[in-house]
Amino acid sequence: MNKPWLHSYPSGVPAEIDMSRYGSITALFEESFRQFGERPAFACMGKSISYAELDTLSRRLAAWLQSKGLERGARVAIMMPNVLQYPVALAAILRAGYVVVNVNPLYTPRELEHQLKDSGAEAIVLLENFATTLQAVVQHTSVKHVVVATMGDLLGMKGWLVNFMVRRVKKMVPAWDLPGHTRFNAAIAQGARLPFKRVEQGLDDIAFLQYTGGTTGVSKGATLLHRNLIANLLQTQAWLEPARAKRPDVTQNVTVAALPLYHVFALTVCGLLSIHTGGLSVLIPNPRDMAGMIETLRAYRITMFPAVNTLYNAMLDHPDFDKLDFSQLFAVVGGGMAVQEAVAKRWFEKTGVPVVEGYGLTETSACVTCNSPVAVTWSGTIGLPLPSAEVSIRDDDNNVLGVGVPGELCIRGPQVMAGYWQRPDETAKVMTPDGFFKSGDIAVMDESGLVKIVDRKKDMILVSGFNVYPNEVEDVVAQHPGVFEVAAVGVPDRHSGEAVKIFVVRRDPALTDAEIFNWCKERLTGYKRPKLVEFRDGLPKSNIGKILRRELRDGRA
Repeated sequence: MNKPWLHSYPSGVPAEIDMSRYGSITALFEESFRQFGERPAFACMGKSISYAELDTLSRRLAAWLQSKGLERGARVAIMMPNVLQYPVALAAILRAGYVVVNVNPLYTPRELEHQLKDSGAEAIVLLENFATTLQAVVQHTSVKHVVVATMGDLLGMKGWLVNFMVRRVKKMVPAWDLPGHTRFNAAIAQGARLPFKRVEQGLDDIAFLQYTGGTTGVSKGATLLHRNLIANLLQTQAWLEPARAKRPDVTQNVTVAALPLYHVFALTVCGLLSIHTGGLSVLIPNPRDMAGMIETLRAYRITMFPAVNTLYNAMLDHPDFDKLDFSQLFAVVGGGMAVQEAVAKRWFEKTGVPVVEGYGLTETSACVTCNSPVAVTWSGTIGLPLPSAEVSIRDDDNNVLGVGVPGELCIRGPQVMAGYWQRPDETAKVMTPDGFFKSGDIAVMDESGLVKIVDRKKDMILVSGFNVYPNEVEDVVAQHPGVFEVAAVGVPDRHSGEAVKIFVVRRDPALTDAEIFNWCKERLTGYKRPKLVEFRDGLPKSNIGKILRRELRDGRA
């Protein structure tokens, strides 16, 4: 297959990755435990755990899980935000020979029940803050073993104070009752006295059931094998190497984990890649607390910061942003949603390090394409396919389209999922006969292999027969100095079929819709201009900060 992007690769990036060294994520973890024992691996709320401690704690929890008689390949759920217990549970489940089912801790009982039943999870490790959600549905699921953690479990002496604040002062733990549950620290203590049986795993064993957001119907579990995740962390590592190589003064990577680790982008970049490279991942339990997050990060010399556009934007607007130490920062990777030029420009002006926009999906173990990590100019694209990845732009009849012609972005490579969990019919719908995954995104590719997303199929607005892509409208409006955030959707219009409506959060309280209309008149052709403006105090977002256009379009927010 013709791969024009290879000629555009940054110097030092290989065309292919070498996966021969690792047989499983577990083996990769254990090598890091041996090699980086005394280094801090994860930090949260002022406390860190070393690689040696992560080894010991996860081995003990793995032994406890094995003692419950779960068979190899059993599904075990994790339902918690970014706290130290998360990487311990993650490593324990994989080391015990089981499959991780990542659960969004903010799920409603209905959403949790669907995911537990669909995955067939037999055990769950969760934070007590969300135990009441499990209590409402656990009897309808296959879950037999429940491990309940508290915020303070691994925080040492300050743990009791943190628990007191969380439970009594902030009242963040609703009353719950889960008969037969085991406390997290008790499971660790019991596991210390139990035998741990090492499980031989292979690249084709299932590592994760990673559930999609359900934007095209019911939430489905993407079956991610050990090979998928190893491939993607190696692809990402190879891609970022030119930027890292320019900073020989960096002795340990320090990654900000503000995106939730239960989300595939953070799981790969802030979790697996950080462990593989002996890095320190700084866990942020609540990135919406911007003041608290910035205060935490002031203690570190950050080297890598994966995030989404909305988080970068909110950070830049915070008065304490300039107090952060970016002297060793070498990689800022934007994903999850389009990075807006206005935000990327402000970030570069403030830090001297560009926001490198990438693209990925749950079904592709996260990353598929990325811009050069050493580029300093804004491309407005999602970059080039990573090593060993192939992309193809196709029409609805699976025909490959030429340069500059919009079509569906299709992906093939070692990071693409094995399929949807127990849904062969759904898997068949998204795979081409030659093994490409159909992303549902409309894209174009130029002669050099750079890919540009023009939008989701379902988000496209049709105005009098012309396609309008919300990303383009949002990008223009976001550059207005009075605009903080914006989302564009299509609404019914009796003259043109659909019209463009935008929802705007003001930066300048005096901003009017007339000013926005005039701004757009100078920058967008007639059919692309918004006909309606609605000012909001905030926009609905997913837990990784992605603006939920569908909720705005459907009037649910």
